[in-house]
Amino acid sequence: MANASYQSDLPDLALRINQSLLDPHLDKESLNTSCDAAKHFGFYGLCTNLIRLPEAKERLGNKGATKLIAVIAFPFGAIPTSIKQAEAEWAAAHGADELDVVPNFKSVAEGNIEHFGEELAKLASIGLPIRVILDIPNISKGKLPATVETAIDAGATELQTGNGFGGPVTAKDVYLLKELSKGRCPITAAGGLRHIDQALELVEAGANHLGTSQGVELMKALRMRSRKE
Repeated sequence: MANASYQSDLPDLALRINQSLLDPHLDKESLNTSCDAAKHFGFYGLCTNLIRLPEAKERLGNKGATKLIAVIAFPFGAIPTSIKQAEAEWAAAHGADELDVVPNFKSVAEGNIEHFGEELAKLASIGLPIRVILDIPNISKGKLPATVETAIDAGATELQTGNGFGGPVTAKDVYLLKELSKGRCPITAAGGLRHIDQALELVEAGANHLGTSQGVELMKALRMRSRKE
């Protein structure tokens, strides 16, 4: 658990949060409320799917500090490269600032790491920063180093621990990804992130960003705790 002053952590934590809006049943009022909250707290990013991207862009506006992040081939990446490319180009044309890309895990599983990298390079060529969503628990230990290395070489500007399906992200996941990436790109911790102690532990482990649907709740919990100090 982090031992730093919670009060000093307040602005720092907000700048690390990527607030996710991926619930397929989310209505427009809830979308607007989440966009407003992201701006209010000064979150680093707001991550949503393509169908809600234009509405989120309109609500966030053009001059805000919060990045609009579009998910590509979420959650499993199991679509042809041409379709991923079309999704990424559409996102770029409709206001996305960054892309959260789920790569081709089939290529990794089959040992075709070249194809894995070629796909990511095509997406990176669009010109937007791309955060590559890995699947740390399910990529074999023998294949993970080459997967990380290839993603970075292909143009990944950030790596994410997982897609949120499965168990909660752990500090061990962050340490592992930091070790393999050798400090060459930032790390996003994501998956089952709901409690403030967990968030602070992940930051202490080296997570640069936190992918979560609970950003507002985390900020409220941190502020409440700071008042008790």
